[in-house]
Amino acid sequence: MKKKLEKKELAEFRKLINKRKKEIVDNIEKISEEALKKSQKDAAGDISGYTYHMADVATDTYDREFNLELAANERRLIYELDDAIKRIEEGSFGMCEDCKCVITKTRLKALPYARLCLKCQEKREKR
Repeated sequence: MKKKLEKKELAEFRKLINKRKKEIVDNIEKISEEALKKSQKDAAGDISGYTYHMADVATDTYDREFNLELAANERRLIYELDDAIKRIEEGSFGMCEDCKCVITKTRLKALPYARLCLKCQEKREKR
């Protein structure tokens, strides 16, 4: 078992996590605004009084559902980032949940919510 991350490193990761979280919240707001606040007519840029073709309606509906699913994925990511902050506070951040070794800083910078080191993640994915 390797030593834990230092306080300075944890502070840097907390800052990184909070920055990512803010970016995601901003992104969710944009996605939600686009998906929910526009009527189908506005979204299509149609200002005429003509009715929609079924394919246009289907495309608009698909686009709206796709955007809402993106927002839902982003919300799950916020949950993971919040949990990473909780692990920083508890002192378990950066430690692999399976082998208890330190997760590499490179991995944590890419995925600050990582719970497993690369080897243990690969093992889980093979199962």
